[in-house]
Amino acid sequence: MPPDPSQPLLEVRGITVRFGGITALDNVSFAVAPGAIAGLIGPNGAGKTTLFNCLSRLYVPSEGSIWFDGVPLQSHAAHRIAALGIGRTFQNLALFRTMSVRDNVMLGGHCRSSGGFLSNALRLPHVRREEGRLAEQAQAMIELLDLREVAHRPVSDLPFGTAKRVEFARALMSQPRLLLLDEPAGGLNHEEVDGLRELLRRIQRELRLTILLVEHHMNLVMRVSDQVIALDFGRKIADGTPAQVQAHPDVVRAYLGVEA
Repeated sequence: MPPDPSQPLLEVRGITVRFGGITALDNVSFAVAPGAIAGLIGPNGAGKTTLFNCLSRLYVPSEGSIWFDGVPLQSHAAHRIAALGIGRTFQNLALFRTMSVRDNVMLGGHCRSSGGFLSNALRLPHVRREEGRLAEQAQAMIELLDLREVAHRPVSDLPFGTAKRVEFARALMSQPRLLLLDEPAGGLNHEEVDGLRELLRRIQRELRLTILLVEHHMNLVMRVSDQVIALDFGRKIADGTPAQVQAHPDVVRAYLGVEA
């Protein structure tokens, strides 16, 4: 059955995060429907990365809760988040630069593997079968992200934009239902940003993904997102369609420092 759009896949309920006397997030709430692309925007210091780190369980909120597919994330350990169905890329590439593209991509699937240290060391039959499955899945991701021609090259040999696609492929190997993208357009030129927009729509469509992206590139956010959430000084100031958020007076004030 297709997902029920009336039931959010992700719900952020009154999240507050404090670091000593500093409030990084202040009672932030929003919901993202399954299959949507949602953009999270705001000036530097607005709390976007802090929120992403809460979704990844790297930070524990001071108040509030986060629900994924009807289950509170706080009930799961941080190392179980990928297996739960949440994948993430990072603003700074976190790839093994001396390893090949294929090996980097395959690493992303190990969060769902069942082999322990002993069974892997002994190369038991089920381990070999699982490695075969991971290799097939990695090849599918390599094809999807147009990486076939560089599959055997080390990541260190790749242009920055291609390395970004490798990180996408690795994140997709965990078979996420929700993909968190931290500034995916950072460091890309205009042509690469256009390619990224097409790629996001393609992986959303073909993999039936829900995507939440933090991004400073407003043209990308407004053209690719179904929903945009705007933060400023840790508070949510707007939540709606790209057109609604772009015209919101608080968003205009936050970015331009003037009245709408």
